[in-house]
Amino acid sequence: MQKQEMNILEMIKANPFITEIEIAEQTGYPLLEVSEIISLLIQTRQIVGRSFVLPEEKSILCIGGANVDRKIQTLKHLEYGTSNPAISTKTRGGVARNIAENSGRIGLKTTLLACVGADSEGEWLLKNTKEFVDIAPTELVKGKSTGTYTAVLDEDGEMAIALADMEIYNEVDDRFFGKNRSYIENAKMILLDTNFPATVISQVINHCKICGIPICIATVSAPKTAKLPESLEGVTWLIANHKEAEALAKLEIASEGDFYRAAEVILNKGAEKVVITRGEKGLIYFTKDGEAGAIIPPCVPVVDVTGAGDSLIAGILFGYLKGLSTEDACKIGVTCSLITLQTSDTVSPELNQQTLQENFQKYFSKGVSQR
Repeated sequence: MQKQEMNILEMIKANPFITEIEIAEQTGYPLLEVSEIISLLIQTRQIVGRSFVLPEEKSILCIGGANVDRKIQTLKHLEYGTSNPAISTKTRGGVARNIAENSGRIGLKTTLLACVGADSEGEWLLKNTKEFVDIAPTELVKGKSTGTYTAVLDEDGEMAIALADMEIYNEVDDRFFGKNRSYIENAKMILLDTNFPATVISQVINHCKICGIPICIATVSAPKTAKLPESLEGVTWLIANHKEAEALAKLEIASEGDFYRAAEVILNKGAEKVVITRGEKGLIYFTKDGEAGAIIPPCVPVVDVTGAGDSLIAGILFGYLKGLSTEDACKIGVTCSLITLQTSDTVSPELNQQTLQENFQKYFSKGVSQR
Protein backbone atom coordinates (compact mmCIF):
# COMPACT_ATOMS: atom_id res chain seq x y z
CA MET A 1 0.00 0.00 0.00
CA GLN A 2 1.36 3.42 -0.97
CA LYS A 3 1.87 6.25 1.52
CA GLN A 4 -1.12 8.25 0.25
CA GLU A 5 -3.43 5.24 0.59
CA MET A 6 -2.18 4.53 4.12
CA ASN A 7 -2.66 8.16 5.16
CA ILE A 8 -6.22 8.30 3.81
CA LEU A 9 -7.12 4.93 5.37
CA GLU A 10 -5.84 6.12 8.76
CA MET A 11 -7.92 9.31 8.46
CA ILE A 12 -11.05 7.27 7.71
CA LYS A 13 -10.31 4.98 10.67
CA ALA A 14 -10.09 8.05 12.92
CA ASN A 15 -13.26 9.57 11.46
CA PRO A 16 -15.47 7.29 9.30
CA PHE A 17 -17.71 10.28 8.48
CA ILE A 18 -14.95 12.42 6.95
CA THR A 19 -15.68 13.65 3.40
CA GLU A 20 -13.44 13.49 0.35
CA ILE A 21 -13.20 17.29 0.33
CA GLU A 22 -12.07 17.32 3.98
CA ILE A 23 -9.45 14.66 3.22
CA ALA A 24 -8.15 16.71 0.28
CA GLU A 25 -8.00 19.90 2.36
CA GLN A 26 -6.20 18.22 5.29
CA THR A 27 -3.67 16.27 3.19
CA GLY A 28 -3.10 18.65 0.32
CA TYR A 29 -3.79 15.82 -2.15
CA PRO A 30 -5.79 16.75 -5.27
CA LEU A 31 -9.48 15.95 -4.87
CA LEU A 32 -9.43 13.69 -7.96
CA GLU A 33 -6.54 11.69 -6.48
CA VAL A 34 -8.42 11.33 -3.17
CA SER A 35 -11.48 10.06 -5.03
CA GLU A 36 -9.41 7.52 -6.97
CA ILE A 37 -7.68 6.24 -3.81
CA ILE A 38 -11.01 5.83 -2.02
CA SER A 39 -12.41 3.92 -5.00
CA LEU A 40 -9.37 1.61 -4.79
CA LEU A 41 -9.89 1.10 -1.03
CA ILE A 42 -13.51 0.14 -1.73
CA GLN A 43 -12.51 -2.28 -4.50
CA THR A 44 -9.97 -3.97 -2.22
CA ARG A 45 -12.57 -4.18 0.61
CA GLN A 46 -10.48 -2.08 3.00
CA ILE A 47 -13.54 0.11 3.36
CA VAL A 48 -17.13 -0.81 2.51
CA GLY A 49 -19.28 1.54 0.44
CA ARG A 50 -19.21 5.29 0.00
CA SER A 51 -20.07 5.87 3.66
CA PHE A 52 -16.57 4.61 4.56
CA VAL A 53 -17.81 1.77 6.75
CA LEU A 54 -14.67 0.01 7.94
CA PRO A 55 -14.62 -3.78 7.61
CA GLU A 56 -14.71 -5.59 10.94
CA GLU A 57 -14.91 -9.20 11.99
CA LYS A 58 -17.69 -10.65 9.86
CA SER A 59 -20.98 -11.27 11.61
CA ILE A 60 -24.10 -13.35 11.27
CA LEU A 61 -26.62 -11.13 9.52
CA CYS A 62 -30.14 -11.88 10.76
CA ILE A 63 -32.78 -10.71 8.27
CA GLY A 64 -36.49 -10.60 9.07
CA GLY A 65 -38.86 -10.03 11.93
CA ALA A 66 -38.39 -7.69 14.89
CA ASN A 67 -41.58 -7.45 16.92
CA VAL A 68 -43.00 -6.70 20.32
CA ASP A 69 -44.17 -9.95 21.92
CA ARG A 70 -47.08 -10.01 24.30
CA LYS A 71 -47.79 -13.15 26.28
CA ILE A 72 -51.07 -13.75 28.04
CA GLN A 73 -51.17 -16.85 30.24
CA THR A 74 -54.32 -18.13 31.87
CA LEU A 75 -54.17 -18.82 35.60
CA LYS A 76 -56.62 -21.71 35.37
CA HIS A 77 -57.82 -24.12 32.70
CA LEU A 78 -58.37 -22.18 29.44
CA GLU A 79 -62.04 -21.95 28.52
CA TYR A 80 -63.03 -20.72 25.06
CA GLY A 81 -65.97 -18.38 24.53
CA THR A 82 -65.66 -16.68 27.91
CA SER A 83 -63.36 -14.46 29.98
CA ASN A 84 -60.32 -16.14 31.58
CA PRO A 85 -58.27 -14.76 34.48
CA ALA A 86 -54.72 -14.25 33.20
CA ILE A 87 -51.42 -12.45 33.57
CA SER A 88 -49.68 -10.63 30.70
CA THR A 89 -46.12 -9.64 29.86
CA LYS A 90 -44.39 -7.61 27.13
CA THR A 91 -41.07 -8.76 25.73
CA ARG A 92 -38.76 -8.34 22.76
CA GLY A 93 -39.65 -10.62 19.85
CA GLY A 94 -39.48 -11.44 16.17
CA VAL A 95 -37.79 -14.60 14.92
CA ALA A 96 -34.77 -12.94 13.28
CA ARG A 97 -34.38 -10.52 16.19
CA ASN A 98 -34.66 -13.30 18.79
CA ILE A 99 -32.07 -15.43 17.00
CA ALA A 100 -29.80 -12.40 16.73
CA GLU A 101 -30.01 -11.67 20.47
CA ASN A 102 -29.57 -15.33 21.42
CA SER A 103 -26.53 -15.52 19.13
CA GLY A 104 -25.07 -12.36 20.62
CA ARG A 105 -25.56 -13.66 24.15
CA ILE A 106 -23.53 -16.79 23.41
CA GLY A 107 -20.68 -14.82 21.89
CA LEU A 108 -21.37 -14.61 18.16
CA LYS A 109 -20.95 -11.25 16.43
CA THR A 110 -24.45 -10.52 15.15
CA THR A 111 -26.18 -7.85 13.05
CA LEU A 112 -29.92 -7.31 12.64
CA LEU A 113 -31.47 -6.22 9.34
CA ALA A 114 -35.15 -5.61 10.04
CA CYS A 115 -37.76 -2.87 9.95
CA VAL A 116 -39.74 -1.43 12.85
CA GLY A 117 -42.22 1.38 13.15
CA ALA A 118 -41.05 4.90 13.96
CA ASP A 119 -43.05 4.67 17.18
CA SER A 120 -42.49 4.17 20.90
CA GLU A 121 -42.68 0.38 20.53
CA GLY A 122 -39.96 0.37 17.86
CA GLU A 123 -37.76 2.66 19.93
CA TRP A 124 -38.20 0.42 23.00
CA LEU A 125 -37.47 -2.69 20.96
CA LEU A 126 -34.21 -1.42 19.47
CA LYS A 127 -33.05 0.11 22.74
CA ASN A 128 -33.40 -3.31 24.38
CA THR A 129 -31.71 -5.16 21.51
CA LYS A 130 -28.54 -3.18 20.87
CA GLU A 131 -26.65 -4.49 23.92
CA PHE A 132 -26.07 -7.80 22.13
CA VAL A 133 -26.74 -6.97 18.47
CA ASP A 134 -25.57 -4.39 15.92
CA ILE A 135 -28.85 -2.72 14.90
CA ALA A 136 -27.34 -0.22 12.44
CA PRO A 137 -29.01 -1.66 9.28
CA THR A 138 -32.49 -1.83 10.84
CA GLU A 139 -34.89 0.64 9.23
CA LEU A 140 -37.44 2.86 11.00
CA VAL A 141 -40.63 3.06 8.90
CA LYS A 142 -42.70 6.20 9.34
CA GLY A 143 -46.47 5.83 9.44
CA LYS A 144 -46.40 2.13 10.26
CA SER A 145 -46.74 0.33 13.59
CA THR A 146 -44.03 -1.96 14.87
CA GLY A 147 -44.99 -5.60 14.38
CA THR A 148 -46.65 -7.35 17.30
CA TYR A 149 -47.02 -11.00 18.22
CA THR A 150 -49.51 -11.99 20.90
CA ALA A 151 -49.41 -15.53 22.31
CA VAL A 152 -52.16 -16.95 24.51
CA LEU A 153 -50.76 -19.68 26.76
CA ASP A 154 -52.64 -22.19 28.88
CA GLU A 155 -51.93 -22.75 32.56
CA ASP A 156 -49.09 -25.17 31.67
CA GLY A 157 -47.34 -22.62 29.47
CA GLU A 158 -48.31 -24.31 26.20
CA MET A 159 -49.48 -22.08 23.35
CA ALA A 160 -53.23 -22.16 22.73
CA ILE A 161 -53.32 -19.56 19.95
CA ALA A 162 -51.11 -16.79 18.63
CA LEU A 163 -52.00 -13.57 16.76
CA ALA A 164 -49.52 -11.66 14.60
CA ASP A 165 -49.80 -8.09 13.26
CA MET A 166 -47.03 -8.02 10.65
CA GLU A 167 -48.43 -5.47 8.20
CA ILE A 168 -45.23 -3.43 8.38
CA TYR A 169 -43.37 -6.15 6.45
CA ASN A 170 -45.52 -5.42 3.40
CA GLU A 171 -43.51 -2.18 3.18
CA VAL A 172 -40.39 -4.19 2.30
CA ASP A 173 -40.09 -4.13 -1.51
CA ASP A 174 -37.61 -5.03 -4.25
CA ARG A 175 -35.44 -2.03 -3.36
CA PHE A 176 -34.62 -3.69 -0.04
CA PHE A 177 -32.04 -6.01 -1.56
CA GLY A 178 -30.21 -3.26 -3.44
CA LYS A 179 -30.06 -0.99 -0.39
CA ASN A 180 -28.63 -3.72 1.82
CA ARG A 181 -26.49 -5.66 -0.62
CA SER A 182 -23.20 -4.67 1.04
CA TYR A 183 -24.40 -5.99 4.42
CA ILE A 184 -25.34 -9.31 2.83
CA GLU A 185 -22.09 -9.68 0.90
CA ASN A 186 -19.95 -8.93 3.96
CA ALA A 187 -21.71 -11.38 6.30
CA LYS A 188 -20.11 -14.55 7.61
CA MET A 189 -23.53 -16.20 7.42
CA ILE A 190 -27.14 -15.19 6.78
CA LEU A 191 -30.11 -16.10 8.96
CA LEU A 192 -33.31 -15.41 7.03
CA ASP A 193 -36.81 -15.81 8.42
CA THR A 194 -39.95 -15.81 6.28
CA ASN A 195 -41.54 -12.57 7.47
CA PHE A 196 -40.49 -10.55 4.41
CA PRO A 197 -42.19 -10.84 0.98
CA ALA A 198 -41.43 -13.84 -1.23
CA THR A 199 -39.55 -11.78 -3.82
CA VAL A 200 -37.11 -10.48 -1.20
CA ILE A 201 -36.63 -13.96 0.25
CA SER A 202 -35.81 -15.36 -3.20
CA GLN A 203 -33.38 -12.52 -3.92
CA VAL A 204 -31.45 -13.13 -0.71
CA ILE A 205 -31.29 -16.92 -1.22
CA ASN A 206 -30.14 -16.57 -4.82
CA HIS A 207 -27.47 -14.03 -3.97
CA CYS A 208 -26.12 -16.19 -1.15
CA LYS A 209 -25.91 -19.08 -3.63
CA ILE A 210 -23.99 -16.95 -6.14
CA CYS A 211 -21.61 -15.53 -3.52
CA GLY A 212 -21.16 -18.79 -1.61
CA ILE A 213 -22.47 -17.34 1.65
CA PRO A 214 -23.97 -19.94 4.04
CA ILE A 215 -27.65 -19.25 4.74
CA CYS A 216 -30.07 -20.69 7.28
CA ILE A 217 -33.83 -20.44 6.77
CA ALA A 218 -36.11 -20.19 9.81
CA THR A 219 -39.59 -20.97 8.52
CA VAL A 220 -41.54 -19.01 11.24
CA SER A 221 -44.98 -20.58 10.62
CA ALA A 222 -46.71 -23.11 8.36
CA PRO A 223 -48.50 -20.50 6.21
CA LYS A 224 -45.29 -18.52 5.68
CA THR A 225 -43.45 -21.52 4.20
CA ALA A 226 -45.40 -20.71 1.02
CA LYS A 227 -43.10 -17.69 0.57
CA LEU A 228 -40.09 -19.93 0.00
CA PRO A 229 -39.09 -20.64 -3.62
CA GLU A 230 -39.70 -24.11 -5.00
CA SER A 231 -35.95 -24.62 -5.38
CA LEU A 232 -33.93 -24.34 -2.16
CA GLU A 233 -30.57 -24.60 -3.93
CA GLY A 234 -28.08 -22.50 -2.00
CA VAL A 235 -29.77 -23.05 1.39
CA THR A 236 -27.28 -24.46 3.89
CA TRP A 237 -29.69 -25.10 6.79
CA LEU A 238 -33.46 -25.23 6.88
CA ILE A 239 -34.95 -25.49 10.36
CA ALA A 240 -38.69 -26.04 10.81
CA ASN A 241 -41.14 -27.42 13.34
CA HIS A 242 -43.57 -30.28 12.75
CA LYS A 243 -46.34 -28.23 11.11
CA GLU A 244 -43.95 -26.08 9.06
CA ALA A 245 -42.22 -29.20 7.72
CA GLU A 246 -45.60 -30.72 6.78
CA ALA A 247 -46.50 -27.58 4.85
CA LEU A 248 -43.15 -27.39 3.08
CA ALA A 249 -42.94 -31.10 2.24
CA LYS A 250 -46.66 -31.33 1.47
CA LEU A 251 -47.11 -34.54 3.43
CA GLU A 252 -48.63 -35.46 6.77
CA ILE A 253 -46.20 -36.34 9.53
CA ALA A 254 -47.86 -39.02 11.64
CA SER A 255 -44.96 -41.31 12.57
CA GLU A 256 -41.25 -41.29 13.32
CA GLY A 257 -40.44 -42.28 9.76
CA ASP A 258 -42.56 -39.45 8.38
CA PHE A 259 -40.19 -36.88 9.92
CA TYR A 260 -37.32 -38.30 7.89
CA ARG A 261 -39.48 -38.58 4.77
CA ALA A 262 -40.41 -34.91 5.09
CA ALA A 263 -36.76 -33.99 5.61
CA GLU A 264 -35.83 -35.98 2.50
CA VAL A 265 -38.40 -34.08 0.42
CA ILE A 266 -36.90 -30.80 1.61
CA LEU A 267 -33.37 -32.02 0.85
CA ASN A 268 -34.53 -32.91 -2.65
CA LYS A 269 -35.62 -29.29 -3.06
CA GLY A 270 -31.97 -28.30 -2.68
CA ALA A 271 -31.32 -27.64 1.03
CA GLU A 272 -28.09 -29.14 2.38
CA LYS A 273 -29.13 -29.75 6.01
CA VAL A 274 -32.64 -30.08 7.42
CA VAL A 275 -33.71 -30.00 11.05
CA ILE A 276 -37.30 -30.70 12.11
CA THR A 277 -38.22 -30.05 15.73
CA ARG A 278 -40.68 -32.30 17.59
CA GLY A 279 -41.51 -30.42 20.79
CA GLU A 280 -40.71 -32.44 23.91
CA LYS A 281 -39.34 -35.23 21.69
CA GLY A 282 -36.49 -33.02 20.51
CA LEU A 283 -35.53 -32.99 16.87
CA ILE A 284 -34.38 -35.00 13.88
CA TYR A 285 -31.71 -33.97 11.40
CA PHE A 286 -30.97 -35.19 7.89
CA THR A 287 -28.26 -33.93 5.51
CA LYS A 288 -27.27 -34.33 1.87
CA ASP A 289 -24.08 -36.00 3.07
CA GLY A 290 -26.15 -38.81 4.57
CA GLU A 291 -25.98 -37.73 8.21
CA ALA A 292 -29.22 -38.52 10.01
CA GLY A 293 -30.28 -38.85 13.61
CA ALA A 294 -32.48 -37.71 16.45
CA ILE A 295 -31.66 -35.67 19.56
CA ILE A 296 -33.97 -36.48 22.46
CA PRO A 297 -33.69 -33.89 25.24
CA PRO A 298 -33.84 -34.59 28.97
CA CYS A 299 -36.93 -33.53 30.89
CA VAL A 300 -36.76 -30.04 32.40
CA PRO A 301 -39.41 -27.94 34.18
CA VAL A 302 -41.11 -25.95 31.41
CA VAL A 303 -42.14 -22.40 32.28
CA ASP A 304 -42.88 -21.18 28.73
CA VAL A 305 -42.21 -22.67 25.28
CA THR A 306 -42.18 -19.31 23.46
CA GLY A 307 -38.75 -18.54 22.03
CA ALA A 308 -37.29 -22.02 22.55
CA GLY A 309 -37.14 -22.65 18.80
CA ASP A 310 -35.31 -19.37 18.20
CA SER A 311 -32.64 -20.15 20.80
CA LEU A 312 -32.29 -23.64 19.30
CA ILE A 313 -31.47 -22.11 15.90
CA ALA A 314 -28.91 -19.74 17.47
CA GLY A 315 -27.24 -22.70 19.16
CA ILE A 316 -27.14 -24.75 15.95
CA LEU A 317 -25.53 -21.85 14.07
CA PHE A 318 -23.03 -21.40 16.91
CA GLY A 319 -22.00 -25.05 16.61
CA TYR A 320 -21.87 -24.91 12.81
CA LEU A 321 -19.67 -21.81 12.76
CA LYS A 322 -17.36 -23.40 15.35
CA GLY A 323 -16.84 -26.31 12.96
CA LEU A 324 -18.78 -28.94 14.91
CA SER A 325 -20.54 -31.94 13.40
CA THR A 326 -24.24 -31.69 12.53
CA GLU A 327 -25.13 -33.85 15.53
CA ASP A 328 -23.16 -31.76 17.99
CA ALA A 329 -24.39 -28.48 16.52
CA CYS A 330 -27.92 -29.78 17.09
CA LYS A 331 -27.04 -30.75 20.66
CA ILE A 332 -25.85 -27.21 21.34
CA GLY A 333 -29.11 -25.94 19.87
CA VAL A 334 -31.12 -28.23 22.12
CA THR A 335 -29.10 -27.05 25.13
CA CYS A 336 -29.96 -23.42 24.34
CA SER A 337 -33.63 -24.30 24.01
CA LEU A 338 -33.63 -26.13 27.36
CA ILE A 339 -32.27 -22.99 29.04
CA THR A 340 -34.99 -20.90 27.37
CA LEU A 341 -37.82 -23.28 28.29
CA GLN A 342 -37.09 -22.69 31.98
CA THR A 343 -37.78 -18.95 31.87
CA SER A 344 -40.81 -16.79 31.10
CA ASP A 345 -38.70 -14.60 28.80
CA THR A 346 -38.71 -15.14 25.03
CA VAL A 347 -34.92 -14.76 25.18
CA SER A 348 -33.49 -16.10 28.42
CA PRO A 349 -31.40 -13.56 30.38
CA GLU A 350 -29.54 -16.58 31.78
CA LEU A 351 -28.18 -17.57 28.37
CA ASN A 352 -24.47 -16.89 27.89
CA GLN A 353 -21.34 -18.82 26.98
CA GLN A 354 -20.79 -20.03 30.54
CA THR A 355 -24.33 -21.32 31.12
CA LEU A 356 -24.30 -22.88 27.64
CA GLN A 357 -21.10 -24.75 28.43
CA GLU A 358 -22.30 -25.84 31.88
CA ASN A 359 -25.66 -27.08 30.60
CA PHE A 360 -24.14 -28.77 27.57
CA GLN A 361 -21.81 -30.74 29.84
CA LYS A 362 -24.74 -31.54 32.10
CA TYR A 363 -27.01 -32.85 29.34
CA PHE A 364 -24.47 -34.13 26.79
CA SER A 365 -21.38 -35.08 28.80
CA LYS A 366 -19.61 -37.03 26.03
CA GLY A 367 -18.31 -33.83 24.45
CA VAL A 368 -18.25 -32.78 20.80
CA SER A 369 -16.59 -33.75 17.54
CA GLN A 370 -15.40 -31.48 14.72
CA ARG A 371 -16.64 -31.71 11.13
